[in-house]
Amino acid sequence: MSDFLDKTRAVRSGEELDPARLEAYLREHLSQNAGPLAIEQFPSGHSNLTYSVRWGDLDLVLRRPPFGSKVKAAHDMGREFRVLSKLHKAFAQAPEPVLYCEDVEVLGAPFYLMKRIRGVIIRRDPPEGLDFSPPVARRLSESFVDTLAALHGLDYEAIGLGDLGKPVGYMQRQVEGWIKRYYGSQTHDIPEVEPISRWMTANLPAESGASLIHNDYKYDNTIVAADDITRIIGVLDWEMCTLGDPLSDLGTAICYWINADDPGEMQLIRWAPTTVPGSMTRAELVARYAEKTGRDTSQMAFYYVYALFKTAVIAQQIYYRYHHGMTKDERFVAFLEAAKIMMRASLRAAETGKY
Repeated sequence: MSDFLDKTRAVRSGEELDPARLEAYLREHLSQNAGPLAIEQFPSGHSNLTYSVRWGDLDLVLRRPPFGSKVKAAHDMGREFRVLSKLHKAFAQAPEPVLYCEDVEVLGAPFYLMKRIRGVIIRRDPPEGLDFSPPVARRLSESFVDTLAALHGLDYEAIGLGDLGKPVGYMQRQVEGWIKRYYGSQTHDIPEVEPISRWMTANLPAESGASLIHNDYKYDNTIVAADDITRIIGVLDWEMCTLGDPLSDLGTAICYWINADDPGEMQLIRWAPTTVPGSMTRAELVARYAEKTGRDTSQMAFYYVYALFKTAVIAQQIYYRYHHGMTKDERFVAFLEAAKIMMRASLRAAETGKY
C-alpha cells in the first residue's frame, strides 16, 4: 500500500524556503534532532503552502502563508497553531503541532511545524489498483460524515477553544463578509453574484446552534489509513476553523460533493471520487448527519447555496492572486471558471431549493 501514500515533489518555483535560515532555526529550537535537512512540497494545496521537512529523525510538515496573498486573516499561522495545540488532545485526527515561529526574518512570514501523518489522501480519482469498490466507497462516505459529526460534538469550552469565535450572529456575518470579499477580489463580471447575494440576505435561517467547525471539510483534507481507506486518521487544513453554525460546515462538505447525476459542468469541478458506485449522495450524507447528531436539517438548502457561494469566492480570491501576478502557479488559471460554475450552481439551488 506504500504506493498510495501521499507524496511530495520538488518545491515550485517562487515558493522556495531558505534552507540555511530554516536549519539554523531548527538547530536553535530542536537541537537534539540535528541532522541533514531535506525540504519538499506537497503539491496539491491551493491556500497556505505546505512542505515536507525531514530533519534527522524528525518527519515534519511546515505550513506558511502563500506568497502575495491579500487575505491576511485567512493565513494566521499563530491562530492555526493554537487551535491544533488544543484540538489535538481531544480530536485524534487533528495533527500534533511542534513549533511556531512568528519571526518573519526566518522565512519571510510566520510559519509552524507539525508532525506528519502518513497515510493516503483521496483526491479527484482513486489511484489505479486501490480498492474503491462499492462497499468501500459506501463505508468511506459514512466515515467522512461521521468524523464531521464527531467534530461538531466536541465540547469546545472544555477543550479551551471557547474564545475562538463569536457564534451568535455567525451566519449573518458570514453572508455579509463573503459578499464583501467577492467584490474585494473581483476580476470579471459574474452575473449570478447579485441575485444570490439578495437571496441569501433575505433567507437567513435561524441558526442551528454553535460548535467547533472546520470550514473546508472535504476528502482531500482528510488522511485515510493505508491498510483500511475507510478509516480516517487525519484531518488537515484548520486555517478557517472557528466557532459557528455546524450546518454551515456540513453545507461546505456537501458543496464539494458532486453527485453522479449532477450537470456536466459540475462534473468538471469534481474534487473527489464521490460519483463512483457505492458513494452516498449529498442528501444521504445530510440524512446520516441528522441521524448522528439529532440536528434539524430542514433548512439545508440555504447552507448549500451559501457554501457554493463561499467556495466560489475562495476560488475567485485564488484566481485574483494569479491574475495580478502574485503567484506563478499555473493551476490557478482554471479557478475563474470554477468560480463561475459554482455561482451558477448556487443560484440553481436557491431557485429550486434542492441540494
